[in-house]
Amino acid sequence: MVVTLIIVCEVAFWVLLVVGLALRYLARMPRLGAAVLLCEPLLEVVLLAATAIDLRNGAEGDWTHGLAAVYIGFTVAYGHYMIRWADGHFAHRFAGGPPPVKPPKYGMPRAVHEWKMFGRTLLAGAIAVALLQGAIWYVDDADRSAALVGWQLRMLLVVGITLVIALSYTIWPKEAPAEREPADARP
Repeated sequence: MVVTLIIVCEVAFWVLLVVGLALRYLARMPRLGAAVLLCEPLLEVVLLAATAIDLRNGAEGDWTHGLAAVYIGFTVAYGHYMIRWADGHFAHRFAGGPPPVKPPKYGMPRAVHEWKMFGRTLLAGAIAVALLQGAIWYVDDADRSAALVGWQLRMLLVVGITLVIALSYTIWPKEAPAEREPADARP
């Protein structure tokens, strides 16, 4: 049941996003579009409630409950970023807006971008670990919640990997390729 609900929430996220942006830009109803986009967090509330009810009814805290916590964490941390990204692309494609700004590719601006991604991942990890810990306390049975502890460790690994990526762009910033001279300008 929980996996099905996660899939439904993910599909609903994208449907609400497209409907909200279509109302905003195609139907020229920005307030209604914003109202639809503000419904996005309700999906996480529904998933959280369903997961808690499933655990309360005696389900063993397995990988599906861990995945639900991770999904909620990443949706909270990256949701606004994804909506802003989609809004920029939608506005450019359908409303004559400016081209969306792409993340920098080189140097310290890229390192700053990677640190921002690390911050989002750290927030996602913190939310997921906190939800998982809440579920562990809620179940109050080490045998029924062992898989949830494993998810906490996975989230720490994911946060660690993004930290290494951000550090690598800071220590070894990627250099922009050297500009080539046009072939007809050479002697």
